[in-house]
Amino acid sequence: MNKTILITGASSGIGKVTAKLFQQKGWNVIATMRKPEDEIELNQLENILVIRLDVLDIESINNAVNKGIDKFGKIDVLLNNAGYGAYGPLEAFPRENIIRQFDTNVIGLLDVTRAVLPYMRENKTGTIINVSSIGGKMTFPLGSLYHGTKFAVEGISEALSFELKSIGLKVKIIEPGIINTDFSSRSFDFQNDTDLIQYQPVVSAVMQGFSQASQNSSEPELVAEVIFEAATDNNDILRYRAGADAHEYLNNREAVGDEVFVREMNTNFGF
Repeated sequence: MNKTILITGASSGIGKVTAKLFQQKGWNVIATMRKPEDEIELNQLENILVIRLDVLDIESINNAVNKGIDKFGKIDVLLNNAGYGAYGPLEAFPRENIIRQFDTNVIGLLDVTRAVLPYMRENKTGTIINVSSIGGKMTFPLGSLYHGTKFAVEGISEALSFELKSIGLKVKIIEPGIINTDFSSRSFDFQNDTDLIQYQPVVSAVMQGFSQASQNSSEPELVAEVIFEAATDNNDILRYRAGADAHEYLNNREAVGDEVFVREMNTNFGF
């Protein structure tokens, strides 16, 4: 019997590429997204169920999980991929945007996980893979909200790995670097208030830094391959880095410690 993966945020980028890879590898795929009616490519592939799931909508989560199990019999792997990045001075963010960032990247991830866990627990097997970021282990200016959510994903995943191991389940974390997707146009909430003049030098420096860093971005197919490895390697590795820049940034962060890292960041951004 083919294994089955449920993927959130499968309409584009890492989620869509991963859905295609698993399907090519002979898996059943429950490809979830907020607007399945707009999806064309995945609907043409065998053994893929394209279905609505909005991580902010509990009913849609439960419906997608139940319909996926009805069609394929079980869920072997859950990939919590849906999310977006809120960047900008904290003072520039309306409270509703702050809540939406944490609801999407953290509460939504927990709600989807809670919906799948009873089935995995009953089967005594399953793997939960959470897409974090290098931004879950280190930070950049203007990212207090985004990094706050990704640090939360790291902590949730690590703690959950301990409690689920006792019942035969695994938890894995994927830490991509900068990926060449349409993240900036579809999944990037940048807020700035030019009246807050004290922050504008920071905004300019960070935007320039991001533009330069994006020139070394990796393709989403690379992340999909790392996700497939995490889903199939049958070991207890917790964290998987994806992209040469992810290895470089995180190795440097671990090597230099807090004091040097903070000093380097302040120097790099001209603070």
